Amino acid sequence: MARALAVGVLLAAALTGAGASATPAKDCGDQLQFGYLRSLVHAKGHWQLRFDPALFTNGVTANAAAGQQVPNDNYVVNESKRTYLFYVSPTAHITVLTRKRYVDGVPIPVATLAQLVAGKQPLKLFEPLETGFWMRYHVDTACDLRQQYHP
Repeated sequence: MARALAVGVLLAAALTGAGASATPAKDCGDQLQFGYLRSLVHAKGHWQLRFDPALFTNGVTANAAAGQQVPNDNYVVNESKRTYLFYVSPTAHITVLTRKRYVDGVPIPVATLAQLVAGKQPLKLFEPLETGFWMRYHVDTACDLRQQYHP
């Protein structure tokens, strides 16, 4: 129970950018999805994201999905590596995890995230991008991307 609560707190921190406002921008999306950023490029006048959705489970659901007790009370189910195309708003709120004295959600512009997804290191991350992201979007346009913390 304590682990599930701790994961919930960490998930909330990831969704709020480790202390940033939990309220998305007024024009931000109404749908939320966990997954992986497979590519992010600027083409045809838009930021284009290839997003691989996955299911982030907690507690008894995580244990049942894994078929065993899982560490940190969470388990990601990603049965397909299929990606979907989304635009990313040039004003999207993007948060990645860095560490100075403690883990902190740091806002970055879309162009910096594109460099990170391409394997460049314009800043030092606390964890690799493979921890996944929570994407808030409307129809086909992401307006909020926040890196997930994995203890």
